[in-house]
Amino acid sequence: MPTEPASGSSPVPSVDAANSERAERIRLRLADAWGEMGGSWGVAPAIARVHAYLMTRQVPLTEREVREALGLSHRAASLALAEAETWGIVERVPEPRRVGRRGPAGTAYVAVGDHWRWFGRVVAERKNREGDPIIGVLERTAAEAEAEAAAHPDDEDLVALRDWLATFLVFVRLFDRAIGLVPQLEPRELERGLRLLGNVPDDTILRLVHLLGGLDDRDVLGLVDALSRLSPGAARRATRLMSGVVRTVGR
Repeated sequence: MPTEPASGSSPVPSVDAANSERAERIRLRLADAWGEMGGSWGVAPAIARVHAYLMTRQVPLTEREVREALGLSHRAASLALAEAETWGIVERVPEPRRVGRRGPAGTAYVAVGDHWRWFGRVVAERKNREGDPIIGVLERTAAEAEAEAAAHPDDEDLVALRDWLATFLVFVRLFDRAIGLVPQLEPRELERGLRLLGNVPDDTILRLVHLLGGLDDRDVLGLVDALSRLSPGAARRATRLMSGVVRTVGR
């Protein structure tokens, strides 16, 4: 990826009535900050800058419009837009008709407007690029350590390494599975689930976690499995019934 201008150095392009200089300066500052943070998310800075700029413009823009706004070279802008498409955060659309323009419409780009939708795509892409490969590496390493420990059972350091790798692999698999569930949820389901979680006080969540810690795994898993098989109507009735029972038992 070509070198980009330093943060805050992007020139402010000429603007039209729908794109004021004041708004443009704010957009560019956000794009620069978004690009700096992109590396922490596993996204190249150029891709993150392009994504932020398209999100804040909220209209289809051509490659030329994007590169002129962000001060990118033609190659850097083209690569960033193509990679953003691969990540699923930017979509290609027909270029809107401009007044006075003739000929067929060209190609333009627009950020995916549903934030929950592109968030799920980023999670899925990061899992494919990072999570799945590291699990493969850990599985091969754990298998090698297991074979070596079996051949040299007196090597205490090797046995300890084998045990640590086995435990760490379980942790990584569990984390990877949890991350993998996010893209499988419909955007509205993910939004509602996190919104509901955001409305639950922290102390309530902590009390629930402590409570689950005192229950047998089989009891918890059995309850979760039974609830997951209920119809929406039956689930509503069961929820009201359980709430009443819990209040009665808790007195």
